[in-house]
Amino acid sequence: MPKGYWIGRITVSHPDLYQRYVDSNGPVFAKFGARFLVRSGRHEVAEGTARPRNIVVEFPSYDAALACWRSDEYQRVRALRLDAGEVDIVIVEGYGD
Repeated sequence: MPKGYWIGRITVSHPDLYQRYVDSNGPVFAKFGARFLVRSGRHEVAEGTARPRNIVVEFPSYDAALACWRSDEYQRVRALRLDAGEVDIVIVEGYGD
């Protein structure tokens, strides 16, 4: 079964609010078997546009990635970052996992 991934691009405008989200999301991600492959770090824009912060979160399956996003637990944690900046998240199914 192919894995699932969240690909996120983030511009943080209120670091204190964003940090509250970061400090709170671990248990929710653990519940759904998630693991961070990318959590900020250096990057170079080779083509197109980007945001200052990038994340890639791996889940055991696409269904688990969707279930995490749709869960009441994640939506409560997500509410902590809604005023922290701009966020784009795409949930994708892996290829040949």
